[in-house]
Amino acid sequence: MIIAGPNLTIDRTSRIAELRPGEVLRVSDVAVTPGGKGLNVARAALLLRAPASLVGFIPGYTGRAAAAMIAEEGITLQGIDVAGEIRSTAIVLEPGGRATVLNEPGPFLERDGWVALEAVVDDDLADHGVLVCSGSLPPGAPEDGYGLLVARARDAGRRSVVDAAGGALAACLSAYPDVVVPNLGEAEGVLFGRVDEAVDAAPDARPRAERAALELVRRGAEAAVVTAAAAGAAVAWDGEPVWIEAPRVHVVNPIGAGDVLTAALAAALERGVALVEAVREGVAAASAAVEHPVAGRFDPARMRALLR
Repeated sequence: MIIAGPNLTIDRTSRIAELRPGEVLRVSDVAVTPGGKGLNVARAALLLRAPASLVGFIPGYTGRAAAAMIAEEGITLQGIDVAGEIRSTAIVLEPGGRATVLNEPGPFLERDGWVALEAVVDDDLADHGVLVCSGSLPPGAPEDGYGLLVARARDAGRRSVVDAAGGALAACLSAYPDVVVPNLGEAEGVLFGRVDEAVDAAPDARPRAERAALELVRRGAEAAVVTAAAAGAAVAWDGEPVWIEAPRVHVVNPIGAGDVLTAALAAALERGVALVEAVREGVAAASAAVEHPVAGRFDPARMRALLR
């Protein structure tokens, strides 16, 4: 797969006994790693032994440092140098699995930066069966940026999977992506004006996710997978939605689980697996991922056990 993950970041993941806003707090176990949804997809693809190439922007000195760290992980990165410095993401984990994430927007992107990214994607489409568009768009990028990439994939006879939120998700629907993979909060934000992107497993998560998946298909997606945390995921295309239960697991770090699902889904589609079975593989991988302390990582053997 080729992964368009334009808005890379530096993650600072820390643990704390209790997050109390307004107080001076001390954290422990701080891990500094390159991050971003697209990078998490690439990490998961590497664990799945699925050939993958990540395309993203490399802003400034800190961007080049992040690129070097990514290379050390064995991930193929096609980085595009742009102005500014790479953004940061603060992730605070509490006992019990609650995670608080503070996302920066990233530096402003000049128009020629996006044109360069499109050119790299065009060159790579010949060697990959699936295009994955993952994560936020940096300021200055065209709001329909993922839609433009989806159209290029379709013209090249390739499938597309889009995991995005807000305007990036809304704008791509008119390009008819093969699969969109938002979480329930992201889907309801685009469809019904929900103001937050939190994932929840509320008692009514299933009917809400099924309704959202059907509506995303009605608005242009060929298929939609709407995830609802520990509840499971709804899959819709041209018929009644299918609900896939998530297996029971112990949550250590939920960050990046959706990215792992996207990677496993895309890898399965590239192998020719039918959509519903590909989503089952994705749910199993995501469930294994929440048991791992580092975003985007999981034990493939655990995934296979959960899939069974």
